[in-house]
Amino acid sequence: MKTLPSPLSPPRSRLAMLAALLCVSACYHPGRYVWVDDYREPQQVQQDDSYLIRKGDLLEVNVWNQDRISTRPRVRDDGRISLPLINDVDAAGQTPAALARAVEQKLKELVANPVVTVMVQEAQLIRVSVLGEVRNAGQKRLEAGSGVLQAISEAGGFTDYAREDGLYVLRREPSYQEPVRIRFTWENLSRNEGSAATFRLKTGDVVVVE
Repeated sequence: MKTLPSPLSPPRSRLAMLAALLCVSACYHPGRYVWVDDYREPQQVQQDDSYLIRKGDLLEVNVWNQDRISTRPRVRDDGRISLPLINDVDAAGQTPAALARAVEQKLKELVANPVVTVMVQEAQLIRVSVLGEVRNAGQKRLEAGSGVLQAISEAGGFTDYAREDGLYVLRREPSYQEPVRIRFTWENLSRNEGSAATFRLKTGDVVVVE
């Protein structure tokens, strides 16, 4: 990594600018990181490994023996869906099973012993950015459940200058002011080994190839 030349007595304005550049680049250049095998997602994400419903997803809500109130709603931008008889229900951020139980609770006053199933018919694409030594950098839209390999492939693959051990995902997490910097190697990704094999990208992630 190239470093900025530093004169013996730089003006204060240049020192301030240098400090700002170092602060901004800390998340993107070699320094603090966690290997993917040591990375642990926040507790609230770990509690359930099932798919979490997102805005824009198309759902199928089936109420057993109640065709009139079974429907296929799409999750709105406010994270809710509209259902017959019970109107709006919060959907985004819940698993299909949790949403089904919530709908059952709302229907109990209207339907005897309601049995509800929820399935995701069409998952909204996730949006990630791919930067650095790839042939077609920029924001990419990927299928839910995609990993780092899919993001790199969508970006056209590596350039000739890419480092096989310089693969990172920058992820924003509520408990940290700066993005968490998660490191991968091409060997583990290509061999489908360890946590790299099961790591799934989320909307807002930034994949960096150095």
